[in-house]
Amino acid sequence: MAWSLYAGIAILIYIMGSIRIVNQYERGVVLTLGKYTGTREPGLKFVWLIIQSMERVDMRLRTIDIQKQQMMTKDNVPISVNGVIYFKVKDARTATIDVQDYEYAITNYAETALRDVVGGMELDAVLAEREKIGEKISDIVRDETKGWGLIVEHIKLQDVEVPDDLKRIMSRQAAAEREKRATVIKAEGDRLAAVNLAKAAETMSKQKGAMQLRTLQTLDGLGPTPSNTVIIVPVELTEIIGQMMVKK
Repeated sequence: MAWSLYAGIAILIYIMGSIRIVNQYERGVVLTLGKYTGTREPGLKFVWLIIQSMERVDMRLRTIDIQKQQMMTKDNVPISVNGVIYFKVKDARTATIDVQDYEYAITNYAETALRDVVGGMELDAVLAEREKIGEKISDIVRDETKGWGLIVEHIKLQDVEVPDDLKRIMSRQAAAEREKRATVIKAEGDRLAAVNLAKAAETMSKQKGAMQLRTLQTLDGLGPTPSNTVIIVPVELTEIIGQMMVKK
């Protein structure tokens, strides 16, 4: 009687210990006596103790940091670059059985691809085309890991660090470029203003009384400020004085 009670308790404990719960975002890879025998979907599952084992695989999108990499660009500038990998597991069986540690493997592969791509570009291209660099690295990693049961969504560069002395040089260069553009824009503005003034003068010289109207507009623009002292000289008087100076 006692033996039957102990056996029943042992069987109950064995059954309870064989129950597994697979979450909605997981898949369970089951090995029976070391051999793959199936992938369990989400829900309450039964796995025989001792005989079977189950490894849960997270199927959600994951992010892994690419540690800061020290490298030389094509124009021999030392820089430090880091990034982020966005990927998820597509086939739980392949990712678990065919790859020992897929997270470690894809991280190292991304670091190698990052060094190869950035090392073949000049500094200006690296700073200006980070999005394209990330896409190129993603394509390389995606092609090489397509047999790992993974989907590489994106690989993006986060920070590109350059030496401090080079930052100062780049800052001076940027300031000189802005000053150059400001000078060119000002010169172009002065040229256009001169052209428009010449056209305005030509138009006013052809229209009688145009100068008087322009004078009145200028006076109106001064406003009723007490500090302004205005002496009005008739236009006819200026014309007579001009004619007298010509005769002399």
